[in-house]
Amino acid sequence: MKKDAICIAFGETVRNLRKAKGVSQEEFADKVGIHRTYIGGIERGERNPTLTTIQRIAESLGVSAKDLLPENF
Repeated sequence: MKKDAICIAFGETVRNLRKAKGVSQEEFADKVGIHRTYIGGIERGERNPTLTTIQRIAESLGVSAKDLLPENF
């Protein structure tokens, strides 16, 4: 899987889980501890977050970091 495809799949998963919880990007960014525009970039597949950020996102969504990655990763 190409890097871009991984980032896009990761971002779509984050967006879907965040929306399923009824949380805005701004609220979610505050909870994760990063800027709202960075969350937007992640969700659009434009950003490649660090492992630490992935872990904080997962914890904020109540899932494991593994659950945020594509199955064929």
